[in-house]
Amino acid sequence: SVLDEVPALEDVCTITAVLRALGVTADYTAAEHRLVIDASHIATVVAPYDLVRKMRASFLIMGPLLAREGHAEISLPGGCAIGTRPIDLHLKGFEALGAEIEITQGDIHARAPHGLRGARIYFDFPSVGATENVMMAASCAEGQTILENPALEPEIVDLANYLNVMGARIRGAGTNRIKIDGVPELRAADYTIIPDRIEAGTYMVAAAMTRGDVFIENAISEHLKPVIAKLKEAGAQIEEDIAGVRVSADRPMKAIDLKTMPYPGFPTDMQAQFMAMLAIAEGTSVVTETVFENRFMHVDELVRMGARIRVDGRTATVEGGALLSGAPVRATDLRAGAAMVLAGLVAPDETRVGYIHHIDRGYDDLVAKLVALGADIQRVDAEWAGT
Repeated sequence: SVLDEVPALEDVCTITAVLRALGVTADYTAAEHRLVIDASHIATVVAPYDLVRKMRASFLIMGPLLAREGHAEISLPGGCAIGTRPIDLHLKGFEALGAEIEITQGDIHARAPHGLRGARIYFDFPSVGATENVMMAASCAEGQTILENPALEPEIVDLANYLNVMGARIRGAGTNRIKIDGVPELRAADYTIIPDRIEAGTYMVAAAMTRGDVFIENAISEHLKPVIAKLKEAGAQIEEDIAGVRVSADRPMKAIDLKTMPYPGFPTDMQAQFMAMLAIAEGTSVVTETVFENRFMHVDELVRMGARIRVDGRTATVEGGALLSGAPVRATDLRAGAAMVLAGLVAPDETRVGYIHHIDRGYDDLVAKLVALGADIQRVDAEWAGT
């Protein structure tokens, strides 16, 4: 299979390393953003802990392994420390399909000695990862699987489209009910990945914060509706067309309230970037985080730069109009790192962002793209930066 428009991310390197550890041939060409995969041979169903601990999404190999090999052994996953994010929804889904799950000493052993069988599965929460994992497993299960209350994200639709190109029979992705008629096997197929809406959203906020004028090529406005709506509410000018999204601003942003929600609500992955913007906006904003219980770790770092933010449980009150100043700060997680960079763009003096390995997990050459837009930013001192 050939996947195009695959961004050059640390997470892509991690998942390709996981695949290679299983015996899969996976070759990534960063210059072409192309990933070539030959999974005709699986040498082992045991994923190594040293790789899985780096990235939560590595747990997504369990569904395909169960469906194809009837067995998988994976360590409990790692990734950004932004809450417990339990994997129980994944495991409940696998058990409903007939898998036997055993957790011992931090390792998950899943077996389907009699194969997977279709089932009706209700998700207590529309988890993106659980929807993806169970959807992949069910694609090769015997009979029909119905997923109730699945995640609605564009990435779910994109994965379903790719699986269908490979021979799966999936209907309803992007709705509250997904129907999957299992097939005996999937075939190799070529596919082009959709653009990253969170990366696009980050540059949109950067344009609004700096009173710039930026065109984000290939950004899909349909995937960015809540981000566009909130930027417009804050005073940004936005033009949408089939070629991308243009964001401009000629005055300070205004305070807004926002609440993160599963898609199609406002994305939790844009909360930190918006908070950086609201710190310099006119007025007081209220930000409510409903998706993750520990996603305000960037607040202390923004406060170090002069932001005025109070946190009470899952709500942060942002008193705008702060005159941010450069300071040494940490990227406590992926999106917090992006927020620190955005704050640094508008703060006088020098801002040094540490632990930038978090940023590398989700942004393809962030520094070069910002430099191309006129930012004074460079990557320096790898040891201090935590890389």
